[in-house]
Amino acid sequence: MRGYIACMTQITELDPRRHAKFLYWGGHSIAKISEQLDVARPTVDSWKRRDKWDDTDPHERIILTTEARYNLLIMKAEKTGSDYKEIDLLGRQMERQARITKYSDGGNEADLNPNVKNRNKGDRKKSPRNEFTEEQADKIHRALLENLFGYQKLWYDAGLEHRIRDILKSRQIGATWYFAREALDDALQTGRNQIFLSASKAQAHVFKEYIKAFALEAADLELTGDPIVLPNGATLYFLGTNVRTAQSYHGNIYMDEIFWIGKFAEFRKVASGMAMHKHWRQTYFSTPSSIQHEAYPFWTGELSAGKNEDLILDANDPRLNGGMLCPDGQWRQIVTVMDAVRSGCDLFDIEQLRREYSADEFNNLLMCMFIDDLLSVFPMSEMQLCMVDSWEVWEDYKPFASRPLGNRPVWIGYDPSNGGDSQALAVIAPPLVPGGKFRVIEKHKFNVSDDYEKQAEFIKQITQRYNVEKITIDATGIGSAVHQLVVKFFPAAQGLNYNQELKALMVLKAKQVVSKRRLEFDAGDKDIVSAFISIKKTLTESGRSMTYKSDRSKKTSHADIAWAIINAIYNEPLTANADKQSIVEIYS
Repeated sequence: MRGYIACMTQITELDPRRHAKFLYWGGHSIAKISEQLDVARPTVDSWKRRDKWDDTDPHERIILTTEARYNLLIMKAEKTGSDYKEIDLLGRQMERQARITKYSDGGNEADLNPNVKNRNKGDRKKSPRNEFTEEQADKIHRALLENLFGYQKLWYDAGLEHRIRDILKSRQIGATWYFAREALDDALQTGRNQIFLSASKAQAHVFKEYIKAFALEAADLELTGDPIVLPNGATLYFLGTNVRTAQSYHGNIYMDEIFWIGKFAEFRKVASGMAMHKHWRQTYFSTPSSIQHEAYPFWTGELSAGKNEDLILDANDPRLNGGMLCPDGQWRQIVTVMDAVRSGCDLFDIEQLRREYSADEFNNLLMCMFIDDLLSVFPMSEMQLCMVDSWEVWEDYKPFASRPLGNRPVWIGYDPSNGGDSQALAVIAPPLVPGGKFRVIEKHKFNVSDDYEKQAEFIKQITQRYNVEKITIDATGIGSAVHQLVVKFFPAAQGLNYNQELKALMVLKAKQVVSKRRLEFDAGDKDIVSAFISIKKTLTESGRSMTYKSDRSKKTSHADIAWAIINAIYNEPLTANADKQSIVEIYS
């Protein structure tokens, strides 16, 4: 999200003239453009005349706007699965526009449709799709082994010797990136199928985009298809958690973020069946979540140990940092951020990370320590029931459209910056019928320091993409200034002044929604789960009453995504779809 804001700010501030042109071609009036960019209307009129916006033919307009959007996504520092999918879509559109341009400049029908070239070629052999030459396959293999950190080299060696690898890791150390590249190389070298399993289909497709980028970068070959089928017989499948329809598949499996997958035991049973034969490889890797998660006994070896406690893994065994073969036949390794740095990874500034995250958050995200959520108001077991594969379930959501939900109303919850922490915004699709679902359509976590004007501007940008019905803002501290600015373009925006009683009611409402499984979000959004888990019931400083607390201070922004969601949900009355007894049980 930070990369997106930085790119958008750079384009807007450095070249408002170009930005204005794209808005005009998108159907915005001169007056609206002037207001949105804060540029005098005569200036915008002048740009329109000088640059001859109306004289640009429709085809050229499409080319220029597509190119601008493509470049914006490429410049993002951190890309999501949706970003990669849109990049692929825009790339195909640019290729298509290039063919149209060539045809318009005196070309023939074959320029518009390459298939025409082969229409009258008889039985001439067609080149197989996704075909690698021996030289290209060799380039892939050599590129895989280049520029690896020590722990990634260890993963490669372990994969050659051991059938099952189980890795507990820090965030952002390049695991998905590496295993995507390893899988393509293995498919080319051995012809074995590769199956990628994730909490959601969107998350699984991150593997696909890494693989496509690797093939293009190292071998100058553009891979196509879903699944990706190679001429040597290997097929690369990209699946979410709905693997029951894929039980007939077989091959090497890669299962990422296993500690964030709902019903893991059932999921793994089906998935491991795909790699049951001894020549198939199984790879599991994840950042830690809760010790109550179903994957925890799988990690410790308890599932296979039965009553033999000697086979259960000692999580403090120092040999795990270097990787070790355990009694149950699995090769396991723990890679913390400190292990990664010692192994040659130079991507982290440890001291800065310690300033950005609280001790608990640093330990969980980067030092591979599990969360004990027994004291959490929203335990892992409840939050997992809210996780869905949004690409499969949300049929009305079109993430790449200019208005992703069309004209359907949404609510916005906003948790502003207070004293240097980051901001969070959640776009919620409220239920259309009593007792219906709240869906987290979009969530953003970013940092624009204490600039409340930029915070308000970001909210304004969201209102231009959705039919916003309600906006609820934490108006405590700097949030009051943000709320005052938002009211200028959205008068109905509500500001909440947090106090002990209000926070209790808000958490009570969220608890009611979560416990009744009325909240849904994409299973790939792990930060939503960890944010809710961090909210705990505790005593006030006086010790006379209870309050709800999350780890929030000037040095951390933990739980901000949760509070943004709760702000929006609180618009529904507390007693909606709840009997008095359930409220008393939750409150007590």
